[in-house]
Amino acid sequence: MTRSSLPSNAARRFSVAPMMDWTDRHCRYFHRLLTRRALIYTEMITTAAILHGDRVRLLGYDPAEHPVALQLGGCDPRALAECARVGADLGYDEINLNVGCPSDRVQEGRFGACLMAEPALIGDCVAAMKAAVAIPVTVKCRIGIDEQDPELSLDTFAGAVEAAHVDALIVHARKAWLKGLSPRENRDVPPLDYDRVFRLKAAHPKLQVVLNGGVATVEQAASFLGRVDGVMMGRAAYQEPWRLMAVDSLIFGEAAPFAQAKAAVQACVPYIERELAHGARLSSITRHMLGLFRGVPGARAFRRVLATEAVKPGAGVEVLAEALAQVMDSEADLAHIAA
Repeated sequence: MTRSSLPSNAARRFSVAPMMDWTDRHCRYFHRLLTRRALIYTEMITTAAILHGDRVRLLGYDPAEHPVALQLGGCDPRALAECARVGADLGYDEINLNVGCPSDRVQEGRFGACLMAEPALIGDCVAAMKAAVAIPVTVKCRIGIDEQDPELSLDTFAGAVEAAHVDALIVHARKAWLKGLSPRENRDVPPLDYDRVFRLKAAHPKLQVVLNGGVATVEQAASFLGRVDGVMMGRAAYQEPWRLMAVDSLIFGEAAPFAQAKAAVQACVPYIERELAHGARLSSITRHMLGLFRGVPGARAFRRVLATEAVKPGAGVEVLAEALAQVMDSEADLAHIAA
């Protein structure tokens, strides 16, 4: 799929969340083999890294990843506009601004969730990026931070980005507690409040709203689509990637790229061989596959082979073949999807 053919609003009906240290380019390529239609995101990349770092390493991606969005971290409108322009020139389908990450490092850099306290600034950031690029510009946020009242804070924030003509607001349906909770705790401890996101959509009918946070199954995602414009799945998509094989049929009414998970892995072999030839380690790619056969006989042996052999220097695709051989063959090795 090329960017010019991308129906961005339709693609955003289901997306895979940007996740630090997880959704790198190898992960994204693998996920694309499981679903043609889901919108996938890069890890958050700071404006400083793009402006002063190795852009080839930071921003490189395979054309097969489309539709793929670039997530930025920053708070300076001029720097964000320049980085958005870089991303658009490289062919990314969407530019997303992170206003949801609660980590200490992010707070120290004045980006991420702490910026929910500065809605006017985020509005300026969105306006600057919109002026710089022709592709969609979106924002990912929380329902509030710390002592903020989510009813007031989220409406104020949404109003600011809507006035700046943001193309979509992706809302992680829980607060971020920047004082007193670790980033890991912020993924689970603050309670989910899906109803708050539904009320946001009802109050801002022209704003495209995507729900994120705790979405465990594709079926659950589909059930939300009558009340929001899209659903973003995070950890469940990464830890149990077999779930993504149901996206195209359940969300988009199309056939999955592969009927069997093994076939998807085998389709990844040419990519793996190419990346190994360019110096990648096998484990840097196969680590994203570890949960693919969860619940299938042989899954534990599959993980064990990859965990012990793929990390060795010089490990090649024969290790992946050995791991696959541990998994039971069947006409429907995706039976666990229906379980």
